[in-house]
Amino acid sequence: MASCSDARVRRRRCARARRAIVLAMALGAAALTAPARADEAAPLVFVAGVDALIHPVSAEFMVGAMERADAEEAALLVFVLETPGGLVDSTRTIVTRMLSSKTPIAVFVAPSGARAASAGFLIIIAADVAAMAPGTHIGAAHPVSGQGEKMDETTSKKAASDVAAYARTLAAGRNRNVDWAEQAVRESRAFTETEALKASPPLIDLVASDVNDLLAQIDGREIRRFDGRTQTLRTSGARIEAIAMPLRQRVLSALAHPNIAYILLSLGVLGLTVELWSPGAVLPGVVGGICLLLAFFTFQVLPVNYAGVLLILFGLALLVLEVKVASFGLLGVGGIVSLLLGSMILIDAPTPELRVSLGLILPIVAALAAIVLFLVRLAVISQRRPSVTGAAGMLGATGKALTPIPAGGEGRVSVHGEIWAARSAEAVGAGDTVVIGGIDGLVLSVARRPSQGGPSS
Repeated sequence: MASCSDARVRRRRCARARRAIVLAMALGAAALTAPARADEAAPLVFVAGVDALIHPVSAEFMVGAMERADAEEAALLVFVLETPGGLVDSTRTIVTRMLSSKTPIAVFVAPSGARAASAGFLIIIAADVAAMAPGTHIGAAHPVSGQGEKMDETTSKKAASDVAAYARTLAAGRNRNVDWAEQAVRESRAFTETEALKASPPLIDLVASDVNDLLAQIDGREIRRFDGRTQTLRTSGARIEAIAMPLRQRVLSALAHPNIAYILLSLGVLGLTVELWSPGAVLPGVVGGICLLLAFFTFQVLPVNYAGVLLILFGLALLVLEVKVASFGLLGVGGIVSLLLGSMILIDAPTPELRVSLGLILPIVAALAAIVLFLVRLAVISQRRPSVTGAAGMLGATGKALTPIPAGGEGRVSVHGEIWAARSAEAVGAGDTVVIGGIDGLVLSVARRPSQGGPSS
């Protein structure tokens, strides 16, 4: 009986030990997974930097960031914005996607010294949260013509009214200062971070030193979405993930600068011109072709005025004709003027930052004109130079009489290292220098060089 009792006790003790081991393993697993679960429970905040002109490439990047934030159910998407402005169509694409985003959008003008002008102003007042760093400014959103010149009164009023109405709609939908938003468009007003925050009602929501300060200030803040819904932001202890431009977009964004596009076009035209004047050089043709293809690829992103491209090509044609046609410089002047005008209107954009710099145009046009004229002049000189081969190359050449040549008779002469039969109308002595005056089949017509005396005996 004792042994049976002892066995039961041992079994109970073993069972308790097994349960204790299982419990300890469960607690250990829970302890290991707790940090991961806590991390997964933390709100997700995406941060995307936009330091570029507002054009189709930057619009594609910003729209892609919003789509990713929606797909991953992020608590907030922060755009750190610095831009001189850009294209209205690209701005509307960005703003339209912002207004329909499930994820709240914060636009933060930073770092200190940055600005969000023109198109950037419309983007920041459309955001759920508008923030600025100290020492930044926004505004000056008045529309201008594609060439940056003053538009006629009627066109200017229409353009300003259209953009002003758009700004008023965005400001009203975000409970921001509608009057100041309109003044930024109609009067080209710009505002510092202090002015924008102290306006009544304000243009922005807060001033923050950096992204971490921004997240700390908006934690627990209730925002009103554009459709009227309210939402409370939770950003305390958030996991911050940066969204960077893919390599393709970075390359496109770099190439999409008007000055870069113009340089590529100039190098492409110059490379192909050199290749046409020196066939077989290969390198200028390859480099020129690559630059020209990159330029045309960039033109798909920028608002190119193709009348400018045609004026540039027409100017190059006039420079070529200047060397071939006696125009007393008129074709050359016309070519340079055409190059200048074509370069100035090449990019049809509303802001100076989106147009080709005049400081770049002048030296490039001067260099192109000088190089093309130099190449064409070399080609003309080469065409006018006497031939040095064949029968034509023999005319005027000098040789040496190998045998005496009686007047009206024949003898032998050495010309260009070759021995020819020759006849002369005057007597020529052996060793005399003769000049070739003609060729009849394989017989040369020669004459004694005038500086020599009579025939040798």
